[in-house]
Amino acid sequence: MAEAGLKAMARTKTPKFGHFIVEFATPGIGHIMKSAGCDFTLFDLEHSGFGFETVKSALRYFEAADLPAIVRVPSREYHHIARAMDMGAEGLMLPMVGNVDEVRHIVNSMKYHPAGKRGVALQVAHDRYRPGTVADKFLAANHRTTLFCQIETEEGVKNADKMAAIEGVDCLWVGHFDLSVSLGIPGQFDHPDFKKAIEATIAATRKHNKALGRLVPTVEQGIDIFGQGFDFICYSGDVWVLHNALAEAVTKLREACGKK
Repeated sequence: MAEAGLKAMARTKTPKFGHFIVEFATPGIGHIMKSAGCDFTLFDLEHSGFGFETVKSALRYFEAADLPAIVRVPSREYHHIARAMDMGAEGLMLPMVGNVDEVRHIVNSMKYHPAGKRGVALQVAHDRYRPGTVADKFLAANHRTTLFCQIETEEGVKNADKMAAIEGVDCLWVGHFDLSVSLGIPGQFDHPDFKKAIEATIAATRKHNKALGRLVPTVEQGIDIFGQGFDFICYSGDVWVLHNALAEAVTKLREACGKK
């Protein structure tokens, strides 16, 4: 697809394909993903162990490759949200978002006046150290920053419609494993209750013309969920892609060479 920022991507149902980074925050990672055809990256702080120093460096790698980055912060704490924004995160993902009060807190923490109450830091990483007027900086930052709310609890599903209606929410993102656990059916993605939760989330995004995203482990599942209405499709993660490709190759080599 044509190059575009996350905000523009979220305003179209054209499929966007990305990859989940939980291990390899290496200098070449942005260019590798860009060359592979990715439209975005999802960079994880919830489960990866990455700290904010790593985020600040990794975001420069993605910027160098012109690859929009979504940073998933570990909590809804103001300092997690605002620091990710100050370091240059274009997209922000929040885990376990359950209700409108939480969404309003997130928007207030990531947006500048008048859209929010984020503390002011200008001519730093998020605006690429460029000078400019306060008014222009606020306007540009508020327009650029893109919010992805994870629906991964029963409460989140119940309030998905109200949350999708809020200005500042750009995408609902299904956290399928945690959602299945919250519903009391861990890993049972074919269970009627899970399917019902997915349908409710899809309906919320359609009603309010918001984007919808999810991580998928296979190409086939990515194609399937696009047919359901998902448009941000994040294919697997760095650890699993490397592991599976390497395991497949080594297994074939061992089998073939063992016969000789």
